[in-house]
Amino acid sequence: MVYTVKELFPTLQGEGTHTGRAAVFCRFAGCNLWSGREEDRATAICKFCDTDFVGSDGDGGGKFESAIDLANAIESAWKSTSAGPQQRYVVFTGGEPLLQLDDELIAKLHEKGFEIAIETNGTIKVPKGVDWVCVSPKAGSDLIVLQANELKLVIPQEGQDSLEKLLARFEKMDYRNRFLQPMDGPNLKTNTELAISLCQKRPLWRLSLQSHKLIGIR
Repeated sequence: MVYTVKELFPTLQGEGTHTGRAAVFCRFAGCNLWSGREEDRATAICKFCDTDFVGSDGDGGGKFESAIDLANAIESAWKSTSAGPQQRYVVFTGGEPLLQLDDELIAKLHEKGFEIAIETNGTIKVPKGVDWVCVSPKAGSDLIVLQANELKLVIPQEGQDSLEKLLARFEKMDYRNRFLQPMDGPNLKTNTELAISLCQKRPLWRLSLQSHKLIGIR
């Protein structure tokens, strides 16, 4: 399989449970909920994405001809100089990473000692071997991943049901950690106030902020 990667870079995880953790981010090209082209945004299922996941021209991006080629590139991007166990951690994101992440790549990365995380929209079955699954549901999509390590709900979204009812529904599902993340953009302050209020009323949920944007890293 040829893997198409938009960008691949070392950073810190900026959101959710692992905020602040050293990681390599591997952003796959492509998504099943939006083409990535502005002319298609109005008719897409997911209309609010602010990420460029089209093509393979980003930093560290490219076409990787095999799983070992991509695994080697991820290993090369890891910056740790620690002796002993290195806590190697790679986050696959997109677009939608499960369009490309497969058993062979998972196996090669595990051989190199990486813990594998994904950030998925939850509409595609997760392969065995993924160590940390973060689901970020999109209004209007068919959610099939009903059990995961982490649920990260961006609010508010166009087409979302009553948020109180939506949160109650997700509270009945088997997610170990639940986060509300204010949607970025011109209404960020209002959206943050909404998320704070909901977390106070429904303490199963915690607030997730995009800390990488706050401190100016990718």
